[in-house]
Amino acid sequence: MITIREARDTDVQGIIDIYLATYGQDYAYPKYYEEFEIKKLIFSDETLMLVAEDTEDDRIVGTASVILEVGAYTDLVGEFGRLAVHPDYRRRGIGTQLLEHRLASVKDRLHVGVIEARVTHPFTQAIALKQGFAPVGFLPLKYLFGSHRENMGFLVQLFGRGRELRRNNPRVVPEVYQLAASALEACRVPVDVIVDEESAPYPFGHGFTVSELTTEGYSRLLRIERGRVRNREIFGPMRLQYGYFKLISHHSKYLVAREGSHIVGAVGFTLERLDRVVRVFELISLRDEVIRFLLGELEQRCQQEWEISYMELDVSAHAPRMQRTALQLGFVPVAYAPALAFVDVERLDLVKFAKLLIPLDLGPMMLIPPVSDLAETVLAAFRRREVLPRLGEVVDRVGLFAGLEEEQLTRLAAACQHAAFPEGTEVFREGDPCDEMYLILEGEVAIYIEGREQPIATVRAGECLGEISVLTGGERAATARAVTAVEAGVLSKKDLQGLVRLRPGIGVVLYRNLARGLGEKLRRTDLDILDR
Repeated sequence: MITIREARDTDVQGIIDIYLATYGQDYAYPKYYEEFEIKKLIFSDETLMLVAEDTEDDRIVGTASVILEVGAYTDLVGEFGRLAVHPDYRRRGIGTQLLEHRLASVKDRLHVGVIEARVTHPFTQAIALKQGFAPVGFLPLKYLFGSHRENMGFLVQLFGRGRELRRNNPRVVPEVYQLAASALEACRVPVDVIVDEESAPYPFGHGFTVSELTTEGYSRLLRIERGRVRNREIFGPMRLQYGYFKLISHHSKYLVAREGSHIVGAVGFTLERLDRVVRVFELISLRDEVIRFLLGELEQRCQQEWEISYMELDVSAHAPRMQRTALQLGFVPVAYAPALAFVDVERLDLVKFAKLLIPLDLGPMMLIPPVSDLAETVLAAFRRREVLPRLGEVVDRVGLFAGLEEEQLTRLAAACQHAAFPEGTEVFREGDPCDEMYLILEGEVAIYIEGREQPIATVRAGECLGEISVLTGGERAATARAVTAVEAGVLSKKDLQGLVRLRPGIGVVLYRNLARGLGEKLRRTDLDILDR
């Protein structure tokens, strides 16, 4: 018989045995293999720890916990973590029982619950979905397990007055909108997001000196209100006013920017050297120019000094300038969490951004819907980010895009994904639906029409392919085949229409240039035919 109850100090070794049987020596937080750390969780008022006991064999066969106060988010947020069932007892519904008992024990004490679910197997995802958690994001390569990194699904559930206290009408940049809409729908929250097209990123400053925070600078930094108690745009598990020595004990650091002898800002972050993760939790500033400077300085140290693999920051969904700044610094939106942060008398949605400082090598996954749908949205953004620099090199030389401003070109390039076509393969066939247009980055494509063995035209690097059909509708009028190996940026009809809807000025330029380009292509085709 299986009984679920709160853990006692006599359960410590049984809990450790479950972790060892489940993860081997590869658990992301090996401190939880230590007796002292498990006892702290059992006796802490901030943590609920449960065990599943096989009373017939007098054996601990499962465990689960909830961290009831997840730092400076700040109130009534619980992290549902460390659910593990001994391999000998799996597929008996014990994981479901543990989660049900956790929910019943803490739901009256929380507004928001969060789960980071492993996706190397479907069990945690399935249990979380069954218990009412909704997928709101996907965290690629966040944790280190032994010699490899694992991806995590990010799920939330709103409790009590969490929905009622949520601040309405978040303002997000266009790159966040699809993720936000999907997450809100999954949580059954009205999609009331406003797309902000106008907010500019914070400017880049220079001339500041940087050092790590010491007790000498602590009191002076504490007097700066912007970003700490006023106009907070970044949230996380710690805050400066927790106290200098508590910050240090929680592996927290601050990089402090000075102008001469004056402190003008600081960025706070947790540094987890074991799994090579840095998480920004606070950004304090006296001036706009120091914000981007500090984030850039932190990334540089992550790469050069600490060999960090994964950077993360949670940005207010009401702070489009910070969202735009994160995007320009190479961060990608990976989750949208409704009502996660409590500020004044309201709860704010947060956009979780991540930046990988290693290649996107995902490894094995077993994603289940709808977690897989959110994962695809996030991974598409990473793929676009990878190809964006190459698209930027050629996009301003494409006739179709002539006349677009730099910011418009960046938005257009950011909407593209990457595709490769080996020599001799078809890019599309005559009569196919017109769903995508292609910006050729490398290689050459030949255009054929039915009844002719020879190509009627060629499209080379720096030129567009299929744009006429996508912009005007209908079916493909010809077949396109790669003459050499081809790499291309791909802009779908859906993404293009969404971009034009949000930015009509881009559509005006595209259709004007389309008329010019169509005339030029007809002239070249006529010349090719005459030459034959």
